[in-house]
Amino acid sequence: MPSDVIQWFPGHMAKTRRMIADSLPLVDIVIEILDARIPQSSKNPELDRLIKQKPKLSLLSRASLADPAASRLWRDYYRSVGANSIFYDCRTGENMNAISPAIKTILGEKLDRYESRGMTGRRVKAMIVGIPNVGKSSLINALAGQNKAKAENRPGVTRDRQWVTTKIGIDLLDMPGVLWPKFDERAVGENLAITGAIKDDVLDIEEIAVALVARLRHTAPEQLCARYKLGAIADYNSLSDYELFCLIAKKRGFLVSGGEVDTERCANMLLDEFRSAKIGRITLELPPSSEKQVTDCEKIEPADDAIIESADSAKSEPADDATAPPDAPVEE
Repeated sequence: MPSDVIQWFPGHMAKTRRMIADSLPLVDIVIEILDARIPQSSKNPELDRLIKQKPKLSLLSRASLADPAASRLWRDYYRSVGANSIFYDCRTGENMNAISPAIKTILGEKLDRYESRGMTGRRVKAMIVGIPNVGKSSLINALAGQNKAKAENRPGVTRDRQWVTTKIGIDLLDMPGVLWPKFDERAVGENLAITGAIKDDVLDIEEIAVALVARLRHTAPEQLCARYKLGAIADYNSLSDYELFCLIAKKRGFLVSGGEVDTERCANMLLDEFRSAKIGRITLELPPSSEKQVTDCEKIEPADDAIIESADSAKSEPADDATAPPDAPVEE
């Protein structure tokens, strides 16, 4: 592994991993929030091992910031490997109404068993997990219909688990954002840093912005050139990524005394404009070409194009209501 791979794993994240494992018996399903702009990089490789056979639904946040064509490729990929998946956006409301039906479809057999026992009022319990600053609190507040979870556009806001009762008959266990101890690939750490999952103040912000320029000149050259009035990207093939970054700074007039480039100001501007989609709707990675087996979800039929088929494997037992959240009814 390269020595310069970005790493960020503060002590509270190790605590969160243990908290996730300890809390699994309390829930019926795990909801993993991914970033639609970096679906692979925002997926915690340790999560499937932690949750084992617990049913899972992947929700890809900030769909309105991602490239729609790339999102279609990712939807096709998730369908091909049998994963339950919905692209959604709290700000626009995209596919928000699809989340509750998907959860109840995944848990169909379990809910049928409850109904056969006369337990028709039992509320579903779901754990919300994901990387820092991926939009967990915003989703919870949208589903709850009020601000019950503190939501800010920076990582590390949620520091302890909390139960939230929603208006859709589902109790959500909100967990703090968690990464994993080592990023094996440089691109993963850069993608997480570019999208804001890692605190800017622990990074070399100029280095991350140059990495963003490197991505954009290959994945979204027309949008990059249009936003910063660069002309044709082919005109800059001879420039290094850093030289192109400096050219953007000059185009924006980010200069200090002596005509030197104000690299910090340019870096902050580039990252802010990418994160807010002012450069355009951009996805930084495409799905892998080879399929892999997904064995942690039951098969469901999509209610619409937002809900993806899944593998027929998990047959989890009901959560033990003896340890249910205090604000949820205990029917068993």
